[in-house]
Amino acid sequence: MKTRDKILLSSLELFNERGERNITTNHIAAHLAISPGNLYYHFRNKSDIIYEIFLEYEKLVDFYLDIPENRPITLEDLTFYLESVFDGLWSYRFFHRDLEYLLDSDRRLRQDYREFTNRCLAAISRIFEKLAEAGIIQPQPDELRSAMSLNVWLVITNWMAFLKTAHALEESTSLTLNELKQGIYQVLTLEIPYLTADYRDRVMALREKYRPQLPESAEASLEACRKSQKLGNF
Repeated sequence: MKTRDKILLSSLELFNERGERNITTNHIAAHLAISPGNLYYHFRNKSDIIYEIFLEYEKLVDFYLDIPENRPITLEDLTFYLESVFDGLWSYRFFHRDLEYLLDSDRRLRQDYREFTNRCLAAISRIFEKLAEAGIIQPQPDELRSAMSLNVWLVITNWMAFLKTAHALEESTSLTLNELKQGIYQVLTLEIPYLTADYRDRVMALREKYRPQLPESAEASLEACRKSQKLGNF
């Protein structure tokens, strides 16, 4: 592996484990047993490293959300999209932990992330269209589909922050990939009002596989939200 790639890989590992704000370029160089000068030969500063890591994350999500246009979408496809997006979120979890701070610190990143978000929203909307074409959900007007796509994006990108808040009172608690993927339960919950009779049981069974196991206080909050959503659907 080239030194440049080692720097990116080690930086990602350290950022995920310890938090981006707690890691300096000197920490990264020491972790790799290289001189700071060698690191600066490849990257001018830590912001450049973070930006390059984001570009890799961006390409990964774009690949995951490559929607087939030559065949109907299936529940297996939907599961793949959700699992893959949350896998990517886990692999680059430092980014969403400190998203607002990172975007404020780098104008390039802020611009690129805005475009990335718009592409993701368009892809989610297209997935909803394909689900309707396949008879899995009912067709939706454009305005409703856009709102649903945004809600899905908000759940995906903020689920990690919710878990950190929900577990804040517990000592020595660290987030796991399994906990992160429980956000899929929330995403599928958004689709319940629009499921067709032919697919409702299958989607509900899929959803149940990701049911969150949360602290009692957090579960109570979620239950209150579910009741509110249920009332709003009548």
